[in-house]
Amino acid sequence: MPNHNDYIRRCLQIAKNGLGTTRPNPMVGAVVVFNDHIVGEGFTCAYGGAHAEVNAINSVTDKSALSKCTLYVTLEPCVHYGKTPPCSDLIIEHKIPKVVIGCVDDNPKVAGKGIAKLKAFGCDVTVGILEDECKKHHNRFFTFHNKKRPYIILKWAESRDEFIAPKSKIEKKPVWITNTYSRQLVHKWRAEEQSILVGTNTVLEDNPSLTVRYWKGKNPIRVVIDKTSKLNSDFKVFNDEAETFIVNEQNVDFHKPIATQIANMLYQNNINSIIIEGGAKTLQTFIDENLWDEARVFTGEIKFGEGVKAPDLNGHLISESKILTDTLNIYVNN
Repeated sequence: MPNHNDYIRRCLQIAKNGLGTTRPNPMVGAVVVFNDHIVGEGFTCAYGGAHAEVNAINSVTDKSALSKCTLYVTLEPCVHYGKTPPCSDLIIEHKIPKVVIGCVDDNPKVAGKGIAKLKAFGCDVTVGILEDECKKHHNRFFTFHNKKRPYIILKWAESRDEFIAPKSKIEKKPVWITNTYSRQLVHKWRAEEQSILVGTNTVLEDNPSLTVRYWKGKNPIRVVIDKTSKLNSDFKVFNDEAETFIVNEQNVDFHKPIATQIANMLYQNNINSIIIEGGAKTLQTFIDENLWDEARVFTGEIKFGEGVKAPDLNGHLISESKILTDTLNIYVNN
């Protein structure tokens, strides 16, 4: 009897190849199995390209064998036309008799319709293999469709004595708390998410570019809170390296919850994930409005003695790791 878990686990492995490129589509993985051997596999191409099922089927050398194969996929095959034709139609076209699915697609355009279409064709469909792992893998996609907002990641670095910045500094540039390897990891994260947000003070104090200079990938869309339009075009966030959204009094009511309005604005612009890299006030705003999913917190070796206190976070610690001299704790929102 085939081990469904092993094949879905392989789907999850290869699906990660699409991280940062498929957005706003989900990063799906698929494998084709014949006589308990993988004969084809694929993951979702960059947005606008072929989906995982298409790439997996196309990778099979002997197409005549497909009528005796099982297709494994992390997410329910689509049934609607978007940038590409429905994957369910291709499965039916090749008469693939069995499909094993990690989890159902919550997108209203799919939401069980793909499964129903395959069953109507006579396909033997199994759903819910490694379901929790698949849902976690697709958390950006599910958060966007179910909560009508982007997946929100908080990120900051704090000193050993829990400050995120010194009391004062001489130059308008970052005071590094973490080492070079931690900073490179942050750039990798930026390449994986669709957008990044900072507040006015971060731009004024550090003049960041918010790009992926130390990693290969697409720069995230920059979102800058500038309530009273203090910032001018000389700051790096306004260069042509990435698109920049400005949040100010013209598009947000600052007398109402700010984080909620920003999340709504991003959802309306089809942005499904964001890293909040702002200062303590900006980070705490999202925490206080309970608008966060993950928090990635570095602790460096440096001590400031006094300065800007780190945000007050109440989350569940899921991992702790060392990056040379730095400690990285990752929390999820309870």
